[in-house]
Amino acid sequence: MFEALPSAEAVMLAKLDYYADFYGVLAGDIDRFEKLERGQSFREPGFDSWEAFDRGDWPAAMALIEKCRASFAEYYEGMTSRGFTCRRVRVVELPVTPYLQWEMHVLRLRAELGEDIRVVSAAQVREFEERQPVPELVILGSDAMYEVIYDGDGVSAGARRFADPVLIERVAGEIRALYRQGEDLLAFFDREISDLAPPV
Repeated sequence: MFEALPSAEAVMLAKLDYYADFYGVLAGDIDRFEKLERGQSFREPGFDSWEAFDRGDWPAAMALIEKCRASFAEYYEGMTSRGFTCRRVRVVELPVTPYLQWEMHVLRLRAELGEDIRVVSAAQVREFEERQPVPELVILGSDAMYEVIYDGDGVSAGARRFADPVLIERVAGEIRALYRQGEDLLAFFDREISDLAPPV
């Protein structure tokens, strides 16, 4: 079903419209968040930890991630109280890029606080990538699916929004199949990330 998305009916949302739509749906009567991340390098201006990482200050980047602990904990406690499932599949190529090494520390904190995250290799998505990489996808229940779009610098630029519940459930099924094949993020982090020197 990933291959069907380029031709599927969707509404293009600019960045701020995407955020507004996403949080509006998230506040509604849905029960799950599912995400598939494929890219190995992005830019996240406005996120203090990423900005410290980008200027080469690894200790500050790590300290700023830890400062997110209280707000992340509050978010996941709220999701749990709703009976809400947060599930993410992260495609990882080894050796990891500097960006991905940094992001793994963010994902470790999310996993510690309640998000269910698993790692899959590029080989595990290769069957879906004959024509192009699998898309960056965010699914909220059966109400909305977003293909996140990035500009040439790797900065989020908006999203294509899909509303067909049949399409959403089929794509969600493929993400869940990858999830079942994946490795727990915390186990992956301990083996592949924890002992790495700060990236250059």
